[in-house]
Amino acid sequence: MKYPIHFVGAGPGDPELITVKGRRLLEEADRIVYAGSLVPETLLKGCRAGARIHNSAPLTLEETHALLREGYLGGERVVRLHTGDPALYGAIQEQMELLDREAIPYAVVPGVSAVFAAAAALTQELTLPEVSQTVILTRMAGRTPVPEGEDLRSLAAHRATLVIYLSVQQIEKLVEEIVPSYGRETPVVVAYRVGWPDQRMVKGTLGDIAEKVKESGISRQAIIMVGEVFNARTGKELKKSKLYDESFEHGFRKVQLPA
Repeated sequence: MKYPIHFVGAGPGDPELITVKGRRLLEEADRIVYAGSLVPETLLKGCRAGARIHNSAPLTLEETHALLREGYLGGERVVRLHTGDPALYGAIQEQMELLDREAIPYAVVPGVSAVFAAAAALTQELTLPEVSQTVILTRMAGRTPVPEGEDLRSLAAHRATLVIYLSVQQIEKLVEEIVPSYGRETPVVVAYRVGWPDQRMVKGTLGDIAEKVKESGISRQAIIMVGEVFNARTGKELKKSKLYDESFEHGFRKVQLPA
C-alpha cells in the first residue's frame, strides 16, 4: 500500500501551535523531512520509534525530492514538515511540481503563520473598524525579485496593516520605502522568532525602528508589522465593530425595540 505525502505546516515555533491533524500525521510518520533551519527539533519529540528523520536544510530541491520519492515508493507514511503555513513563502509549489511529474499523490495541512502568532502574542487585532480593514503580507526584493507593481513603495500607498517577511536585514531601506506613505510616527513591531523560547518583540515607530533593530542584533527570522492598528492602546477611543452593536440586526439577532 502507498500513502500520499503530506506537506504539514509546523506553525511558528511553539510545538503546541501545530494543528491536531499535523501532530497526528507526525506521530504516524515513517519518514519525516523537515526544514531544519526553521523548524524546532522539539516538534519531532513524540514521533514514533524507528521513524526516519531527515533535515533538509543542507539539501537541494532534487535531493529533498529524492527522499520524498523514496519514502513513497517504499510504502512509507511521509511527512514534509515546513515552518509556519506552507502556502506562505513555503517553496512547496516547486516540490509539488516534481511530485506531479511522477504522479505521486500528496496533500497539504495548513499551519499557523508567524503573523497570526505575533498578533496573538501582542493581544492585538490586525483589522480595526475605520482604521484598517486590509492586511498586506509581502516581502522586499532581495536575491529573489518581486513582480512588477508589488514593490514595497507601491503597496505602502494603501496604508493598510503591512506585514513584511524575510526583510529585517534591510530594515533601513524598508523604512525609506514606506515612510512617504505612513509617516515617521506610525507604529512598528518587529517580531523575532515568534513562538520560540527566545521570542522578542521590538516596538517603535518608523522614525526609530531601524536603530532599535540594529541595537537588538536581530538580522533574520523576524517579521515587520506596520500600521495604525498598533496604536490601539494609546487611550484614543476606537470605532467599534457593528457585529455586537445593539442596534445592528442580523440573521441571529433581532433589534430589541424599546417598550
